[in-house]
Amino acid sequence: MGKVRNRVKRFFIMQESGVLILTVLFIIVVTARNQVFISPANIFDVLRASGFTLITTVGMTMVLIAGGLDLSVGSVLGLGGIVCSMALAAGFPIIIAILAGVASGAFVGLVNAFIIVKMGISSLMVTLGTQYVARGVCMGLTKGVPIYPLPQAFQNLEQKNWFWSVPNVVIIAALIAFIAFIVMKYTIFGRNVYAVGGNQEAARISGVNVRRIAFSVYILTGALAGLTGVLMTARLASGQPNAGTGYELTVIAAAVIGGTSAFGGVGSIVGSALGAIFMQIMGNSLTIMRINVYWQNMAIGIILLVAVIIDQYRRTTLMRSGIGAS
Repeated sequence: MGKVRNRVKRFFIMQESGVLILTVLFIIVVTARNQVFISPANIFDVLRASGFTLITTVGMTMVLIAGGLDLSVGSVLGLGGIVCSMALAAGFPIIIAILAGVASGAFVGLVNAFIIVKMGISSLMVTLGTQYVARGVCMGLTKGVPIYPLPQAFQNLEQKNWFWSVPNVVIIAALIAFIAFIVMKYTIFGRNVYAVGGNQEAARISGVNVRRIAFSVYILTGALAGLTGVLMTARLASGQPNAGTGYELTVIAAAVIGGTSAFGGVGSIVGSALGAIFMQIMGNSLTIMRINVYWQNMAIGIILLVAVIIDQYRRTTLMRSGIGAS
């Protein structure tokens, strides 16, 4: 009996326990109201949407753990798709077009890192600015008109499945998340990211290259957002200048709901993966229950606020416990 109690206690202490419980409860409630939710077709739709969210969320998780923030990822997603589709329309090989889309995202991440690190400006203000710049570039290049048609071979990147009925984006996202999990948990780089987010000055004194860590996580996040845009373009069979609008809220919410602290130093890739799945389950279930999309956005905002409040409460409790112990 004591072992069971200890296991239950350890489960609830886990950062990921909250989002896991929320997800299970959501599935039970929605399934009870509408059996369509657990149909194979709908499950695969949720998995596909979760894959798109997870790819960018992996990068956002690293940025948040390092004590930063990136509000530009939605626009960078759109930019990656537009650059890729324009390259394809110009006759470039598919692989070159894909790399161009990813590189455009990495470039925005580099700009973000340079201004934040070299000029000491708040990541909130910098990435808010680059969010508008990237979206403006999308609109300026396309004049607001989608780019199509695109080669069928490129569309097959996301429209045809490599393994049975599993969407390709799910496989790609799972692979990226697995690599990120290994990096963050078992490498010096991962430990340094946590150290920078936990206490930047202490990390610097310990010999951690804080600037290099900041550059790395912002560039990686931009590249992953660009990759998401490329895959979304393949799925939609066109370059959409409005793609990714508001996506930053979903990505940040997925990371924070998954246990990543908005204040830095705490988080996990596993939790973020669960958060990405939860966000799509919530959106999908609200649609099935025919709840207006505007109310869905409100629900996302409320859940994000609750997650941040819980995160702040957890931090305050741990600080008080530490003070008491000393």
